[in-house]
Amino acid sequence: MENIDQIKLSHSIEFFAKQVVEGFITGKHKSPYHGFSVEFAEHRLYNNGESTRHIDWKLFARSDKLFVKRFEEETNLRCQIIIDTSSSMYYPNFNSLTLDKPNKVLFSVYATGVLINLLKKQRDAVGLSTFSNDIENHILAKTSTRHHQLLYHELENILSIDAKLTQRTSSTVSALHQIAERINQRSLVILFTDMISNESDLDVVFDAFKHLKHKKHEVILFHLTDVDKELNLDFDNKPYNFIDVETGDTIKMNPSQYKEQYSKKIKNHLDELRLKCLQFKIDLIEVDINTGYDQIISSYLLKRQKMF
Repeated sequence: MENIDQIKLSHSIEFFAKQVVEGFITGKHKSPYHGFSVEFAEHRLYNNGESTRHIDWKLFARSDKLFVKRFEEETNLRCQIIIDTSSSMYYPNFNSLTLDKPNKVLFSVYATGVLINLLKKQRDAVGLSTFSNDIENHILAKTSTRHHQLLYHELENILSIDAKLTQRTSSTVSALHQIAERINQRSLVILFTDMISNESDLDVVFDAFKHLKHKKHEVILFHLTDVDKELNLDFDNKPYNFIDVETGDTIKMNPSQYKEQYSKKIKNHLDELRLKCLQFKIDLIEVDINTGYDQIISSYLLKRQKMF
């Protein structure tokens, strides 16, 4: 009975992911990949100067773009998706979360589900790692259907964690160093995090990213925020009790009185983050968790295209 329940649980994320991907690829959402769905895993963009022997002229007629037929042995990307599951990722902690009104961890889970579906379509291997103050799960990349079901089940397990019952700090540096050592084959590493961790010094944090790059991995950093609340400090003009969800510390303040000062500090922090990512050749994607999943798909597809 437990196995049946697990399959039912994983079905909701899997079904949602399939709908989002199919909608995106068939042009429901405007994208540069229109007409790319029929043989999605078996094409790549044509590069000027190479042989025209394997150009798919039928696909060219539909899309007005040159694609080359890709054989199965060429579709060998390995992708390791990492989700930060510390307490700050459960913000905003609504009583009733929905896909239209998510917190950061729920957004990460469903975005990961979408990516798993994309990777499955392209016959690429995908793995999953999660961490807070330590690595909680590390599943190496594989391609089998049974493996995909395991990943969807693990995603459901993340959503079952009650963040109110525990203060889960984030040790990003330690986790990334460990994961870098555990991934033995060159991979695309995708990280979902709000970059709120025990390590406030970005130089220390990016030493861990440097470790991933030294191991020849490509990295996409999806930096998650609730833009209205966390960046724009959009609160009513009245006092609030703010609680640090990772330490339990509280402070009473009227955010309107600190809005200008806060805006300067957050801008400086983001500018430094962007500069560091540029320096280490990390793809930084700044994501508002309230804007849907198209940006996740587009960023992944563009990165994959550059890698092949």
